[in-house]
Amino acid sequence: MRIKIDKNSSAPVYIQIFEQVKRQILSGELLPGFRLPAERKLAESLGINRSTVLNAYRELKADGLVGSHVGQGTVVLSEIEEDVDPSSYFMKEPAWNQLFSQYSNGFDSLIVKDLLTLANRKDVISFATGIASPEIGPIQALKGIEREIIEKKNYRALLHSPTEGFFTLREAICEMMQKRGVYCEIEETMILSGSQQGIDLIARILLDPGDIAVVEEPTFFPAFQAFKAVGARVMGVPVDGKGIQIDALEQLLQRYRPKLIYTMPTFQNPTGIEMDIERRRRLIELAYKYKVIIVEDDAYGELRYDGSFLPTLKSMDSEGYVIYLSTFSKTVYSGLRLGWMVGHSKAIKRFAAAKQIIDLHSNSLSQWIIEGFVKNGMNDHIDKICEEYRFKRDKMCEGLKKHNVKGLAWNKPNGGYYLWCKLPLGVSAKKLVTKAAKRKVAFVPGSAFFTDGQGDEFVRLNFTFASISDIEKGTERFCDAIKETLYDREELEEDSVFEISPII
Repeated sequence: MRIKIDKNSSAPVYIQIFEQVKRQILSGELLPGFRLPAERKLAESLGINRSTVLNAYRELKADGLVGSHVGQGTVVLSEIEEDVDPSSYFMKEPAWNQLFSQYSNGFDSLIVKDLLTLANRKDVISFATGIASPEIGPIQALKGIEREIIEKKNYRALLHSPTEGFFTLREAICEMMQKRGVYCEIEETMILSGSQQGIDLIARILLDPGDIAVVEEPTFFPAFQAFKAVGARVMGVPVDGKGIQIDALEQLLQRYRPKLIYTMPTFQNPTGIEMDIERRRRLIELAYKYKVIIVEDDAYGELRYDGSFLPTLKSMDSEGYVIYLSTFSKTVYSGLRLGWMVGHSKAIKRFAAAKQIIDLHSNSLSQWIIEGFVKNGMNDHIDKICEEYRFKRDKMCEGLKKHNVKGLAWNKPNGGYYLWCKLPLGVSAKKLVTKAAKRKVAFVPGSAFFTDGQGDEFVRLNFTFASISDIEKGTERFCDAIKETLYDREELEEDSVFEISPII
């Protein structure tokens, strides 16, 4: 419905509205059953008083063009007649539950959506989001972009790129991978709209309904959601302080012969643990023995604060069984939405065909920005953020210890984004969310990371996004929420917190 007010007209505004709506009804532009905007909404959009719209609607009703029904608004009638029941003309919305595909029933994006919403609220201290600090982002990566594009007429950044990504960026990725022990060719790489797109592509291309995908337990929940969405069966294998439990994994491989294994061997999300070198070696051996693909998600590998670097699984794989994913979201700016995949050229070719259908190619401007940054300043930036995140990690651990909650335990990871906390006995993470929300601090309950809904005794806290002052305030609020929960159950005993590493 289109309404245009002429303030210079001698006709009253309500008559202008009446005449325009009437003309659209009689011409057939507004079909029978069409619901007119609410009086208040239309008045706000036109910048007029609600009473003016109300008078216009009264004129339309007087002419028998529209009818109203309590709780359902005002609708266009099919013809001018008396004694009509307006409710008979109200259209019902589509039966969405019957229209949604089976694919869409396999996932729930509300967790991620809610976390991103929280991250943008100024009044909430968020330990929930897996987002890089906006304060120490490499703003120099954006410097001069406008001049480069406009003054130098560099249209490359504004045009389409190949589906696999700009050749020069992929070339730079190959050089980056050499520093990670992987010597790959251009045709073995592909640029992604975030590494999460890589997980989705892998699910679509490698998994059929009924296939089995193995994940660590707990793990990055969008991964198993993507696998379930294509109809795959997801099976979890527990992790401990050394990573995925290899003996349990082999028993599962022998019995079920899964299609793929999804793992985050370095600074795992959510636990922050590292898979030790012996388990990495055995995992590669199992992949060869049982002919199963390994999906290595290495989002946090460069963010090491303590200890020595461990080899990536991809660097240990000589037969092409490992598909490697990584991202710039955790080290540069998350909003650039850019990651990459390294795998066998036959697999990359098939993934690229699927990506072409989904989004044609990743954002050209983001690729152009990242390419320049990778070639100039990336290493110095990584050193800078590692120093900053180490300090934030330590501050969060100090804050949790300072506020002295008996039975609360957490790990101190050597890198990555997260503390994995075990709550005092009897404290439910799901219930704690509500108490923490009242204090305007947010976190992710541990159950989100388990395929079967377990893990209510755990929570994940992010230490990279919040400022130092917010970490100090937020840890106090978080601990106060736990104390309130404990007081609800029994009198809190004064005792010192204990710390373990890691907690699984």
